[in-house]
This record gives sequence, structure tokens and C-alpha cells, in this order.
Amino acid sequence: MLLITAMIWGTAFVAQSEGMKYVRPFTYNAARTLLGGIVLIPIILIFKTKDKKAKKAPLTATISGGICCGIILFIASSLQQYGISLTSAGKAGFITALYVIIVPLLGIFLGKKCSLKVWICAVIAVTGFYLLCINEGVTVSKGDLYVLICSFFYALHILAIDHFNAKNADSMMMSCIQFFTAGTLMAVCMFLFEEPRVNDIIAARYTILYTGIMSCGAAYTLQIIGQRFTPPAIATLLMSLESVFAALSGWLILSEQLSVKELAGCGLVFAAVIIAQLDIKRRSA
Repeated sequence: MLLITAMIWGTAFVAQSEGMKYVRPFTYNAARTLLGGIVLIPIILIFKTKDKKAKKAPLTATISGGICCGIILFIASSLQQYGISLTSAGKAGFITALYVIIVPLLGIFLGKKCSLKVWICAVIAVTGFYLLCINEGVTVSKGDLYVLICSFFYALHILAIDHFNAKNADSMMMSCIQFFTAGTLMAVCMFLFEEPRVNDIIAARYTILYTGIMSCGAAYTLQIIGQRFTPPAIATLLMSLESVFAALSGWLILSEQLSVKELAGCGLVFAAVIIAQLDIKRRSA
């Protein structure tokens, strides 16, 4: 599930890039996030109808989890979008991917210890991201700092999901509430800071439909469900393949060229994820 999540998020970069040609960031994010919530409503109703004998999840944990995760998602995606406007896409991708290190660091304070192998895999993955994303000199700009803060909030998002999963929150319901919480906050910012036009949203409809249904509705829900069965540090490594799939989708769909350095970066990230998975299999055997 987490691998599929990374694949969807990676390919969604192409759609998001195209969507920015028609609408502003808050408008785009509000439309696709609210769409993600709307798409989940009939799915939730179908599952509830078919599975009447299923154990009911605690309503308080589900609602509070959805609101909490939605607020964190709103902050993270907004900081990322603003940071991207002030720095290069490659550096933004690399800095965002630093959550593979931030998650286990934060986990220490929550009593979630990682094995030495997981730490080594995280370092290997960061090295791979550097080769994949950084093509210019290393300097620190204002935009880089915004993206770094965004990476911290994405790490918090992963840990928040793990926290509420431990309380047996309803995964799909929590995801749906998350989208409506984040989407509502984005819509408020859209009207405050932008001038949304229906014609522009219609022009970006195909990219909004793809990212709304797949990136939000499907991928974020798969993330929440997948994290039920995966420790946060391992889940982070799996989802970090998003950057690799983004590069590969750009190569396949947009005919972008991948250098030997970038291919080496992809290989290192894949290697880190595989080694980490071998580690967890041995521990669970």
C-alpha cells in the first residue's frame, strides 16, 4: 500500500506542475483536497453497508485524528508550495525528503527506537536524494528554510497517523475528515490571498481530477491504512520513493533525461528501501 502511495504521489508531480499553469497554489490545493474528501464519502458508505459486523472504531479518536492530521497536512503543503516558489524544484524535493531522517529523530522522543540498519538506510536514502535532486551549488535561501519546516510537518503528519492508528481510529473516515479539514483551511486562504476564477479551475480540471482522486483520495488513504502495519521509520523510507517515481514519470511521460548521477541516486534510494524491508522481515520472523 505504501509503495503504491509513493507511485501515485510521484506521478502526481507531473499533473501538479501542469495545474500550476492555470491556477494559484491555494486554489489548486483547495480544489483537489476537497475533491479527495468528496470521493471518499461513497466509498465509506459502501464499506459500512457491506461490513455491518465490523468492529466500530472509536468515534472520538477518528474525528480528532482527522482534524489533527488535516491541520498538519494544510501547514505542510502550504509551506512546501510557498517554499517551491522561492527555490528550485530539485532542492525543494531533496529538502522535503529529509523527513526520512526527521521521523526517526522525532520518534526517539516518543519512545519509538529504530535499529542501526534503519538509520544506515536513512542516510543512504538521503545520499540518493542528493544525487537525484541537487544539480546546482549548495546554498541556503529563504525558500529552502520554508521547505525544511515543511519537511518537519510532514514528519509530524506521519507520526500523528501512527498515533491515531494505535487508538484504532477508522482509517478511511479519518482520511476523509483530514481532507475536509485541510481543504476548508486552504479554501479560506484561497479567498483571502488569491482571486479564484471558475474558468481557470475548469481549465485545470484534468490535473485536479487526477490529483484529487488519486493523490488525495486514494494515496493518502492508502498511507493511513498502510501505516497500521508498518513502523513509522520504515513507512517513511517506502513513501520517500515518491521522489524516485517523480523522476521516472518525468522521464517516461515528459521525455525528461536522467543523468548517470540521477540514476545512481534512484538506485541508492531503492537499495535503502529494500535493505530496510529485509530488516523488518527478519525481526517479524
